[in-house]
Amino acid sequence: MKKVAVIYWSGSGNTEKMAKAMSKGVENSGNVGTLFHVSEFNIADMESFDRFAFGCPSMGCEVLEESEFEPLFTSIEELLKGKKVALFGSYGWGDGEWMRNWQDRVISFGADLFEEGLIINEVPDSEDEKKCERFGFNFAIC
Repeated sequence: MKKVAVIYWSGSGNTEKMAKAMSKGVENSGNVGTLFHVSEFNIADMESFDRFAFGCPSMGCEVLEESEFEPLFTSIEELLKGKKVALFGSYGWGDGEWMRNWQDRVISFGADLFEEGLIINEVPDSEDEKKCERFGFNFAIC
């Protein structure tokens, strides 16, 4: 049984909705999914999980949230080398550049990126939530 940490930051609640659906998908796969707001996760938690799903919306000029999410992510990058990692997030403008840059970053430090990051424009509707559940399910079983 795999243990998957689903770690997110959300300003408007859109990425939080995605994170909850992702976690539900992990659980539906028969694996263990643990949901963390970025403020609840710390480096000591890393050893308890096999896989990591990170969720952060696009901020400003298509960057990760800079006061909480970015510092945590930067602090654990080295520990993700060789680990299976999934990325997801919501956006309200732009074309997904923040996700492409984030994916490149994850690959550059040697993590095993799962598929392409899942992005949802604005508020996830019921179909989007199902996409998130499937993404979480597939991430947990691959």
